[in-house]
Amino acid sequence: MREASGEASESVRSRVAAAWRAQIARQGKPNSELAARELERFCTADAAASALLKHAIARLGLSARAYHRVLKLGRTIADLAGAAGIGAPHVAEAIQYRRVDRQQ
Repeated sequence: MREASGEASESVRSRVAAAWRAQIARQGKPNSELAARELERFCTADAAASALLKHAIARLGLSARAYHRVLKLGRTIADLAGAAGIGAPHVAEAIQYRRVDRQQ
């Protein structure tokens, strides 16, 4: 029998719990519940991430709603990574999930 590769469940559980605590401490609720007007305050992306997101909006024809969803997901990915801010890798991953979601 082959050993499963990847991160252990307990490690994932620990990262998810830490991300959840960070979200509650930062804004009092999970990222998924942020209103559009709260994104500017809690989901600020660095310059590279903002440029990547603007490029994706233009290239993929994303709506304002999709933009907000990608930004919130990028914030969650950054939280899972333990990052203080949203960087280009976080936005790139969020965009990738968005593209996969649209293809299904």
